[in-house]
Amino acid sequence: MSDSAERGREQAAERDPERDTEETGGQGREETAERKRERRNAAWQAAERVLWRSSHQQTVRSRLAWLNDGAESVYDLDRPVDMYGDRLVETLEERVAGLLGKETAAFFPTGTMAQQVALRCWAGRTGDATVAMHALGHPETHERHAFSRLSGLRPVRVTDEPRLPTAEEVRDFEEPFGSLMLELPLRDAGFVLPSWEELVAVTEAARERDAVVHFDGARLWECTPHLGRPLDEIAGLADSVYVSFYKSLDGLGGAAVAGPRTLIDEAKAWRHRYGGMVFQQFPTVLAALIGLDRELPRLPAYVAHARVVAAALREGFAEAGVPWARVHPEEPHTHQFQVWLPYDAEVLTDAAMLHTEETKTGLFGRWSRGGPGLALTEVTVAAQGLEWTAGDVKAAVADFVARLPG
Repeated sequence: MSDSAERGREQAAERDPERDTEETGGQGREETAERKRERRNAAWQAAERVLWRSSHQQTVRSRLAWLNDGAESVYDLDRPVDMYGDRLVETLEERVAGLLGKETAAFFPTGTMAQQVALRCWAGRTGDATVAMHALGHPETHERHAFSRLSGLRPVRVTDEPRLPTAEEVRDFEEPFGSLMLELPLRDAGFVLPSWEELVAVTEAARERDAVVHFDGARLWECTPHLGRPLDEIAGLADSVYVSFYKSLDGLGGAAVAGPRTLIDEAKAWRHRYGGMVFQQFPTVLAALIGLDRELPRLPAYVAHARVVAAALREGFAEAGVPWARVHPEEPHTHQFQVWLPYDAEVLTDAAMLHTEETKTGLFGRWSRGGPGLALTEVTVAAQGLEWTAGDVKAAVADFVARLPG
């Protein structure tokens, strides 16, 4: 679940007269969703061992220290600051274009804006505002239907299966479309990826239909181990690529679209119209450059260790006697994956919070409903997770399961 989605659900719960409650210290008291969120954040901040610590769970002081520590190594801080997208911003754009093997790139304050602009530019060029995409595609499921409500685009669902569309589905789709958008990895299906051969076939099928291909590559950075190709070769399959700087790279925010110069020049004009010409963006851009220097080279190690953690989680739940548990995918495609358990989401979320508070170990965060009596959570393995052995994971699972109802 995205951070914004989680906050929205919790704020809705707080407005509801039916408040969350729990027994604390032997006395019943009402505990709001907002209070539980504060407890979870406090528990994660105090945790001594975590698989990953999201930036929103850190303090302003720690994030400023991180930025100050890394900025000197990525840019000459005695140069003038940026103004309306020049200087430092252009340095980042050139860096991204080079990594992705594209002619040029444009920096955007948000990915929501970046992808709307890219797809509306392609719609103008193809003469077709229809965007073929997966039913779980981020712009329609997590951005309040931004494509259709704001940008005049018409999303159509190629498939709702928990995987990327196949070449046959794209080739045989019953109506025309001007653009095919592929989310790599498909986050809501479990951060899943196709094989390299499947990805090539899908892009070829789109071009057989005279459609352009756009990659929603918010997390493209960590796809190289599974696909077995470098970033520029992966991005080379698409006409344009969007990437994020805060999801896998630990930045403060921001995104970029890379592609042919004519497209990017038009995208910059639309960036201005959409309100994306921010006066100064140097903190966000510096953070992105730090992420490219520090986190990007580490991602293959995170992916490899995520597979160790996933296997240990499966074994740990089996050894703890949990009657049914799933890690999806069984061998993670990236450094993120899902865990499914046969309990209500609130029960698991509360158990995870108690586990973190009482053991100073952050194994699981918030859980989401996956069906009647079934819930899922997302697991991320990053730098802190590299310190965990398989035995550490199993021990943490046992401690977590001990806090579940019998």
